[in-house]
Amino acid sequence: MQIRQVSVFIENKVGRIMEITEVLGESNINLRALSLADTSDFGILRMIVDNIDKAVEVLKDKGFIVKETDVVAVEVPDKPGGLAQVLEVLCIANINVEYMYAFFEQPKDKALLIFRFEDPERAIEVLSARGIQIAGGETLGIG
Repeated sequence: MQIRQVSVFIENKVGRIMEITEVLGESNINLRALSLADTSDFGILRMIVDNIDKAVEVLKDKGFIVKETDVVAVEVPDKPGGLAQVLEVLCIANINVEYMYAFFEQPKDKALLIFRFEDPERAIEVLSARGIQIAGGETLGIG
């Protein structure tokens, strides 16, 4: 199961991330996970939120450049080498990970990681076939 992520393109300057989080907070939108990638001039703030449709709307209304992307939440064993085991399954199947980041909350004895794959459907198929759990919206607390 894929979930939707919102990405916001922002200038790399003081206060821009605060502005985004204020807009979301004022609109009663809860951040569930986030990642920030930056260069010297701009950044991409990737987020999983509890109400993506509303988040996209309010951020666009405030003039932010927003994009939606499908990602996959994967339950990874929360132990040394747990992530390496999952990545090995993907490597053997020749599935490229474009990027990944961790989720704030996690089920017992598991870590949740958000993955962006070149071929998400195939990644889900391969991981599921190896008994690796894919988390859905209910597990993540998102609608």
